[in-house]
Amino acid sequence: MAPIAVSPERDGSTAALAALTASFDDTITFYLNGTRTVLGNIDPEATVLEYLRGIGLTGTKLGCGEGGCGACTIVVSQYNPTTKKIYHASVNACLAPLISLDGKHVITIEGIGSTKRPHAAQERVAKSHGSQCGFCTPGIVMSLYALLRNNDAPDDQEIEEAFDGNLCRCTGYRPILDAAQTFSVDRGCAKVKANGGGCCMDGKNGAAGGGCCMDQKNGDGEKGADKIKRFTPPGFIEYKPDTELIFPPALKKHKMQPLAFGNKRRRWYRPVTLEQLLQIKSVHPNAKIIGGSTETQIEIKFKALQYPVSVFVGDIPELRQYAFHEDHIEIGGNVVLTDLEHLCEKAIEHYGKQRGQVFEGMLKQLKFFAGRQIRNVGTPAGNLATASPISDLNPVFWGANAVLVAKSLEQETEIRMASFFTGYRKTALAADAIIASIRIPVTAEKGEYFRAYKQAKRKDDDIAIVTAALRVKMDDEGIVTETNLIYGGMAALTTSAKKTMEYLVGKRFAELETLEGAMTEMGKDFDMPFGVPGGMASYRKALAMGFFYRFYHDVLSKIDAEGKGVDTQVISEVERELSRGTIDEHAAVQYEQEVTGKGNPHVAALKQTTGEAQYTDDIPSLKNELHAAYVFSQKPHAKIVSIDYSPALDIPGVVDYVDASDMPNAAANRFGAPYFDELFFAEGEVFSHGQAIAMILATSSVVAQLAARAVKVVYEDRPAVMTIEEAIQQDSYHDLYREIKKGDVEQAFKDCDYVFTGTARMGGQEHFYLETNACVVVPKPEDGEMEIFCSTQNANETQAFASRVCDVQANKINVRVKRLGGGFGGKETRSVPLSSALALAAKKTGRPVRCMLTREEDMIMSGQRHPFLGRYKIGVNKDGKIQALDVDIFNNAGWSYDLSPAVVERSMTHVDGCYNIPNVFVRGRICKTNTMSNTAFRGFGGPQGMFIAETYMEETADRLGMPVENLREVNFYQPGEKTHFNQALEDWHVPLMYEQVKTESEYEKRQKEIEAFNRGNKWRRRGLAIIPTKFGISFTALFLNQAGALVHIYHDGSILVAHGGVEMGQGLHTKMTQIAAQALGVPLDNVYISETATNTVANASSTAASASSDLNGFAIYNACEQLNKRLAPYREKLGPEATMKELAHAAYFDRVNLSAQGFYKTPEIGYTWGENKGKMFFYFTQGVSAAEVEVDLLTGSWTCLRADVKMDVGQSINPSIDYGQIQGAFIQGLGLFTMEESLWLRATGQLATRGPGNYKIPGFRDIPQQWNVSLLKDVTWENLRTIQRSRGVGEPPLFMGSVVFFAIRDAIRSARRDEGVFCKPAVEGGSNDEGLLKLESPATNERIRLACEDKIMRKARVQAKEGEKSFFVAI
Repeated sequence: MAPIAVSPERDGSTAALAALTASFDDTITFYLNGTRTVLGNIDPEATVLEYLRGIGLTGTKLGCGEGGCGACTIVVSQYNPTTKKIYHASVNACLAPLISLDGKHVITIEGIGSTKRPHAAQERVAKSHGSQCGFCTPGIVMSLYALLRNNDAPDDQEIEEAFDGNLCRCTGYRPILDAAQTFSVDRGCAKVKANGGGCCMDGKNGAAGGGCCMDQKNGDGEKGADKIKRFTPPGFIEYKPDTELIFPPALKKHKMQPLAFGNKRRRWYRPVTLEQLLQIKSVHPNAKIIGGSTETQIEIKFKALQYPVSVFVGDIPELRQYAFHEDHIEIGGNVVLTDLEHLCEKAIEHYGKQRGQVFEGMLKQLKFFAGRQIRNVGTPAGNLATASPISDLNPVFWGANAVLVAKSLEQETEIRMASFFTGYRKTALAADAIIASIRIPVTAEKGEYFRAYKQAKRKDDDIAIVTAALRVKMDDEGIVTETNLIYGGMAALTTSAKKTMEYLVGKRFAELETLEGAMTEMGKDFDMPFGVPGGMASYRKALAMGFFYRFYHDVLSKIDAEGKGVDTQVISEVERELSRGTIDEHAAVQYEQEVTGKGNPHVAALKQTTGEAQYTDDIPSLKNELHAAYVFSQKPHAKIVSIDYSPALDIPGVVDYVDASDMPNAAANRFGAPYFDELFFAEGEVFSHGQAIAMILATSSVVAQLAARAVKVVYEDRPAVMTIEEAIQQDSYHDLYREIKKGDVEQAFKDCDYVFTGTARMGGQEHFYLETNACVVVPKPEDGEMEIFCSTQNANETQAFASRVCDVQANKINVRVKRLGGGFGGKETRSVPLSSALALAAKKTGRPVRCMLTREEDMIMSGQRHPFLGRYKIGVNKDGKIQALDVDIFNNAGWSYDLSPAVVERSMTHVDGCYNIPNVFVRGRICKTNTMSNTAFRGFGGPQGMFIAETYMEETADRLGMPVENLREVNFYQPGEKTHFNQALEDWHVPLMYEQVKTESEYEKRQKEIEAFNRGNKWRRRGLAIIPTKFGISFTALFLNQAGALVHIYHDGSILVAHGGVEMGQGLHTKMTQIAAQALGVPLDNVYISETATNTVANASSTAASASSDLNGFAIYNACEQLNKRLAPYREKLGPEATMKELAHAAYFDRVNLSAQGFYKTPEIGYTWGENKGKMFFYFTQGVSAAEVEVDLLTGSWTCLRADVKMDVGQSINPSIDYGQIQGAFIQGLGLFTMEESLWLRATGQLATRGPGNYKIPGFRDIPQQWNVSLLKDVTWENLRTIQRSRGVGEPPLFMGSVVFFAIRDAIRSARRDEGVFCKPAVEGGSNDEGLLKLESPATNERIRLACEDKIMRKARVQAKEGEKSFFVAI
């Protein structure tokens, strides 16, 4: 069972508490979207999200359950006792306790607008293409709405900051920012495009009197601020702040009453005075104090902690006050962090910059403390009491010598920060006391200096790796009298660098020996072992020393007027500018037709921005519905000795369970065609941590989860293989081998001038679709029929395996998919285990069964992008012409095959990159390891193969001593040349685009500017790279290259289209409706696609391989052509102006069939492995991108200054959809190659990075600062025979994100050269590897820092002792 935090009662106090709480109310009153709501007898542990979704307000989504993604964002309006104003707070509904709503106004996405009457924010995000899958969209819109409610005239900076608590996996963020910035006072007109609308100066939109509308004057003849605030770009509805939902007048008079809820098992209190709180604490000293609930919900949901007594303290005004004193500020312990930000700003203004240094440091930390939704509810007291060793704020309080004022019913005590933290998550706070206030001293007018630093995996909304608050005080002679060097992330608790502090006192600060001595002492303070918990020993030590080095020179620059000995370059940190972007609006103009070729918004965009779009878990609860929860393996490899379900079955609300014994036969428990080597439920042995053992069925998801944890499984451990290297060493492979051979590699190696060898290593990637796998199965009473609503890319396979586990024919199973909240390949096969298990459960119980995996569950069981290892040998001549390539490619498949064979095959076909190598021998193997089974992910092995290619290109160029750009150009394929798998390249435009991007990005000019910049900077380096891509379009499994469609014309002229593709945000339905409308000659509004279902289009291939528009588009076109032939007589009879309603009406009365089934199969393709014959791909989508980065070498932080991306997508069906795919894929690729790192715990084999807290995808402020995207135009595609001559665009742009990785490599290479570490060219006698920069992907901040060779890094390196291993494992 889950551990329980026991709260013993004190003798004699129980009666007093009972008397106190007798008058406490047990109902809460709040307003919901303007309507008064009163609730009684509420579940004390219910969250706001559970309540909202339970009453049908499903626009608010569950994305992660830990406040890390923002999908659940709502707005809570309340009177703020700190600022004495109404504040509209964006809040994570997944964390907020329902009890916290009392006396407040809750606004959800449904409350601000609808598709019929959208709010300006909803409409602008929709029309600006800011919504793709749409699952994150309501949360993003609500963050924007909260900003506008608090400030109806925001500037660009405020707008960009407003989204720091929101994530999106589809759009690449740029179109969302474009939409939001239409509200900016900085932006004005800015030639904003909205559904084709442009600047009023462009012509027909011109303002009265001519000129730009922004130049128009108000009635007083002046450009008034009000005029700027109210500017409405063309094509958008006007934003009118005075029409917003008002703060209910009744709430202004609402008097907060103390509340009490619960039963004998669990009690919740909501005191409204400090006295009430202290009385409760005196009786229940171990009661859980809850402020923002940002930590508590994590403990309850993910650590399974239970608290018998909880006290919500968010509505006690006394704890939210503040006061400015002469030498300190005193703030209430429960001042929310957003208010603390404002207080810091006021303090800096009040005390001045010198005396306000602490508040500057605190403000700096707060800006990057979680997201706005967390800062709106989180508190400093909560931060202190939870005692996180990586807290951003706690080092600042300690560094400033803050004093905590603790209060209990009996006494008030002062606790100095230096003695507050006593151990891991332990403090000196008495059990019956609370932190009432914090006294924060100001710095002295002279001789005192304070700075704060933080390093995380991602700049915004991320927990720290290392954080520091550094303070020094000197006398008039410059002698150190006091110092605080406080660090988080360097021990199990917030700690000080004691030896360094002791060393500094009494030393003259400005002497160089002082710095050297301090750095030496700090090395002793933080003498970490290689396998330190949390890992990253060398990096953390380098950060601690680097922060002090930066601090020392910052202070030295203030006290040394002449600047002697000051390393001025190290002082400033990398700061990114506000981002801007352009797209070529005219790229597809020459291909425009009546409907196709136009940049229409996503057909469901407005439904998504208003929360009306329905996803699987939004389906209303059904009568007698059960909820399911998995019982997962807790071992990476073990024999199952026994399973005891009785503790789970004894829990009230648990109905049943299913496991392998419930399968109709042994074969039914197996899936994963064609190998069928994977099990739905384990049979006596488990092969990965997170493998499904059983499934518990209960009346609620909470009970099901609790019961699943209660199942007792006894294991007998067996040896586990985790990494590719371990698999190779132990010869652990799945039984599949592939090779492609062209030419004579061995002879070519003998004949060429140089032969080099090397390795390329890249990690996997979590899909992190915002909607986790979800499914609802509804059994029918007749013939074993079943309806399955599922978030899957593969309805056909969902149907096939449900029929197997239920032992019925496939025609009894109907799978329905409305839309997915993102897929990216992760729901191609890995959705099938969940849907099949639920189908079995529904059959066994005869009741509907529902399950939506938690983010953690989804990540531990559903698989990732495959990690890859490539070992290459390359032969090259002095002129740079590559003569031969020999490569061994290994991927980490996990414990079963899944799609790993096809993934490794695609990597093998892309290992040539864009380069013509006459002699190639490539071999592919699939490593069998004890991790979850890895699977399809956007690119499907292509990015891994191309990464190997670009790695050997970069390393070969270094060894030759020639620019890598030249090496690429020398080896580019030319039109008509054949790949190593013997396919001729037609419509080949990479060399052309390469030149265009170089010209448009001013590549060579910027190269010279970067060289000059780098010469003058020791700690900052810039890098530049340009990378090409070619991506083969077709399923490599020939039979999958087919599609069907069904088109109905109703006699009112409306058209219903069904096809086999699934809409998952990529705009497939949008393109398909455009194709149908164009083919039938009707307006787009006439065409509708309802859903994807197996009873309308049978045997559909999965929506994958970037081929869905090609396949389904032609199938729809085929059906429309049939209908056009049938309607041709009526068009001739009724004339060209006849509407579809008139045509259909006439044909209907003549008994003409107005339904048609279309079909398409890709022609010409079919490759034979082993023979190296046949056409592998129908065509290649191509692209080129260039990027410039700036790297802070001291920390490994970086920013992308500019990126230019150009893609050849043929004649675009919808350029706006294609731009969205390019932008989204680029940022996903940027994440793959620079920050998304999956790590496993070595001790347990468990995935460590299993949620947004530890796994970081790019955020709004990780995108390029200047981002230019264009489509290739003014060329002909003579051999492209696709629908509308378009190219698939979903996957190909992803590898373009690697250009940022290679730009980072360029910057590091420059820095290493200045430290004397570089690869000596072969022509000068250089060895194969000496000085060569070998950079693994992803190029995390840690890897960047460790690749540097400066004196700090050399001093900080921690070497592994014999037998010592790292804490984490990268598989």
